[in-house]
Amino acid sequence: MEIKRFSGTVPEDSAEIRREVFVDEQGFTDEFDEFDEISTHIVIYDSNTPIATLRFYSEGSGSYHIGRVAVRRSRRKEGLGRVLIDEAIKAVRELGGTALTVGAQEDKAGFYARCGFLPEGERYFEQNYPHVKMRLKI
Repeated sequence: MEIKRFSGTVPEDSAEIRREVFVDEQGFTDEFDEFDEISTHIVIYDSNTPIATLRFYSEGSGSYHIGRVAVRRSRRKEGLGRVLIDEAIKAVRELGGTALTVGAQEDKAGFYARCGFLPEGERYFEQNYPHVKMRLKI
C-alpha cells in the first residue's frame, strides 16, 4: 500500500473514487466544489490502483476540515478509512493544526466516534442526507 498527498486541484484518482462512491452509489449531484482547490487530497493506492481518498483544508485558527472520505466498495471493511484519518491527522499536525472537524453523514458518525471525534451541534441536511458536525482535538 502507498499513500500520496496532492495539493490543490483534485487529482483524477481521487475524483474517480469520489464519483464512484458519492455520485454513483449515494446519488449526490454536487460532488466537486470550490474547497477542492484549497484542499490537500490524500489517496491510498494498492499496486498503483487508487482505493481510498479524503481531502482536508484549513478553517483557520489551527482547525482543519476533513471530508469526501471515500473507500471503494470492494475494499471496505479493511480499515482503510482509519488509515485515511490517521494520515490526515499526521498531515495536519505537520502543519501545526490542533483540531479536525468533519460533517459526518449521520450513519457514518459511529466510525468517526471510534476515531475519537465528538459530535458538536445539531443534525443538518446536505443534499437531503442527514449529517452531524464532529470535532477531534489533536
